[in-house]
Amino acid sequence: MTASDIPVPVISVAALGTNPDEAAALNQACRKQGFFYIVDHGIDQTLTARLEQLSRVFFELPLEDKLNIRMELAGHVWRGYFPVGAEQTSGLPDQKEGLYFGTELPDSHPKVQARVPLHGANLFPDINGFRETVLTFLDQMTTLGHTLLRGIAAGLGLDAHYFEDHCTTDPLVLFRIFHYPPLPSHAAPETMWSVGEHTDYGLLTILRQDHTGGLQIKTSDGWIEAPPVDNSFVCNIGDMLERMTGGLFRSTPHRVLNRQSHGRISFPFFFDPNWDATVTSIPALDTEKIRSAARWDHENVFDFRGTYGDYVLRKVSRVFPDLDHSG
Repeated sequence: MTASDIPVPVISVAALGTNPDEAAALNQACRKQGFFYIVDHGIDQTLTARLEQLSRVFFELPLEDKLNIRMELAGHVWRGYFPVGAEQTSGLPDQKEGLYFGTELPDSHPKVQARVPLHGANLFPDINGFRETVLTFLDQMTTLGHTLLRGIAAGLGLDAHYFEDHCTTDPLVLFRIFHYPPLPSHAAPETMWSVGEHTDYGLLTILRQDHTGGLQIKTSDGWIEAPPVDNSFVCNIGDMLERMTGGLFRSTPHRVLNRQSHGRISFPFFFDPNWDATVTSIPALDTEKIRSAARWDHENVFDFRGTYGDYVLRKVSRVFPDLDHSG
């Protein structure tokens, strides 16, 4: 599918720093849909192809081999493998399996020493090149996350480094590799889904999907498809960016339904505020808070008090209720 056929805007990352119209288009996409595609992003296509190939090798392993790096072994660091049905995005088990990664930190790091949740070493499968590929991808995507937030800042009329100065000096970077088996043909979204309706927790999600399709976005007119486009990423606004902009930007609900006869692979990368950041509204924006009662979780992102780490832990305890989330 070409960029002209998709239902949400397409943004050229390369043009963000030189073309004010591109930053304005990005700003408009954040306000209206909360979703947009990016092209000209600078992420190595060879790297993403290698990551997909290695991921398929992993998911084809017997379950007992995949469980050698199960999330329970990482404890409060929240890394490793989980099997189909172990994650509950919207109250019912998702029909997906996955690998969880984050910034690789040594045992000597202060946050590891302090046993801060979600901080530590990753669990990697024993597949040649897997560790190196994931860590290289994380580095490139972290750079991309900063670049996109500079473009978003410019579109809001802020200093380009506003987010780095206020909440992403040391961003919480989380990365997932998901495999979605085909859903039964009779399954209805109300009773079974690949990933249930949800919004993302942080600032920005940058997603690479394979050619299977299945990502859906909730709009005022109903659910629409967000189909795969060659060499692109799909991005969406998270709860914290909606909070910072006083509701000017939308943290849009989305879900996944894999109706194909084969599995789907996706690579969501979450670029989130510093763990200990107190996420507040941007003073320069003259906005009124939008307190919607229609959120999927019946909560309001403006009511929360605490750090971003507090917010994430509340969410994690619902998604993986049986895991260790304490420090």
